[in-house]
Amino acid sequence: MDESEATTLKRARLAAGMSQSEVRAKLREARKRHGKMPPKDGSLKRMYTEWEQGRVSPVDWKDELCEVFQLPPAALGFVEVAAPPSIELPSTLDVVRIDAELVEMLDGQTNHYRLMDRRVGSAIIPQTVAHVEHMQGILRAALPGKHFGEAAVALAEAAALAGWQSLDAGDVKQAWNLHDVARTAARQGDDPAALAHVTAQQAYALLDAGRASEAVELVQYAHNPEAAKRVPPRLRAWLAAAEAEFLAAAGQGDRARHLLDMAADVLPEGDVDPELPYLMLNQTHLARWRGHCLARLGADEAVDDLTAALDGDQALSSKRAESSLRVDLALALRKRGDVAGSKEHAHRALELAGRTGSARQRARMTRLLAD
Repeated sequence: MDESEATTLKRARLAAGMSQSEVRAKLREARKRHGKMPPKDGSLKRMYTEWEQGRVSPVDWKDELCEVFQLPPAALGFVEVAAPPSIELPSTLDVVRIDAELVEMLDGQTNHYRLMDRRVGSAIIPQTVAHVEHMQGILRAALPGKHFGEAAVALAEAAALAGWQSLDAGDVKQAWNLHDVARTAARQGDDPAALAHVTAQQAYALLDAGRASEAVELVQYAHNPEAAKRVPPRLRAWLAAAEAEFLAAAGQGDRARHLLDMAADVLPEGDVDPELPYLMLNQTHLARWRGHCLARLGADEAVDDLTAALDGDQALSSKRAESSLRVDLALALRKRGDVAGSKEHAHRALELAGRTGSARQRARMTRLLAD
C-alpha cells in the first residue's frame, strides 16, 4: 500500500512520526488511564494492524486513539455525517421526471458535502463519490425537459468537488476520472462557466502527476479568449490565476506574472457570486495564490504576499487552505535562506495536512523537510 492508499489512521500515524509499536504502547497507557484493561501485546498488535489496513473499525478505541494522536474524532475517520434529505426513486418506474425541486435538493446535498469537506477533509470522500454516482443514475433515467440541463450542471459541480477531494487525498487517477464526469455533465448542461471551471481544475491532476506542460495546454484550452467572454468576471479571474500557476510550474515566469495582474484587475468585490456557488475567490485568496506562484518561481517577494494572506481572515477558514499556504511560505522562506522559519511553517503545515488527510500537502512537506 502506497501513501495515497493509506487509511486515515495510518496517515495520522505517519504525520505524527510514530511507529506502530510506539502507538500501541501509548494506547495501552491511555486504556489504563480510562480505567480499562488493555489486551495482551500480541492481540493489540493484530488489532492495530487490522485497523490500519482498514479491515476492522477501531470504534471501541476512539477515545484512546484521539488522545494518542491529539486529534479530533473526525480527523481519524470517526465522522458521522448528518445525511441530508434522501431522494427516493420509485422502484416501479424506469424513468425520472426532473423538476426544480429535485435540482434544488441535489444542489443542497452537494453544498452539504462542500461544507463538510472544509471541516473534515478526506473523511468525507466516500459520501461525496456516492452522491455523484446517485446523480449519474438520476440523469441516466431522466426524461428530457427544461430542468435536465440544470441537473446536469449540478452533477458537474458535485463531480468536480469529489475530484478535487480525491486529488487532495493523493488519488490522481480518481481525480481525473471524476473531472471527466464533470466535463461531460457540463457539456450536457450547456453551461460555459461550469465547463471552463471543471476543465481547468482537471489540469491539476496533470500537474500533480508531474506533467506541467500538458497541464498548461489543458488550462489554456479552458481559458481561451472565446470562453473568457462567456463567463462571469470572478471566474475569469480564477481561470487567469490557475493558468498562472501552471505556467509558474513550467518555469514561464513572465507570462505567469502577467496573468496574476490580469486576475487582480478583473476580480470583483466580495467572496462569491450567486451564479458560481462552487467558486470562492476574493482578494485574500488571490494574494495567497499569487504567493504560491511566486514561491514556485523562487521570487523573493513571495514571502510578503504569503504572509499577508496568512493574516487574512478568509485564508484560515479551511485547514486545507492554511496547510497549503504554509507549505508555500515554508518553500519561499527556504529559498530566502531562512531555514528556521521555513521548518516552523513546514511542521505546522504537516500537522494540518495530517488532520485533513491531505496526502498532497504532506508529500510536499515531507520533501521539503528532508532537504
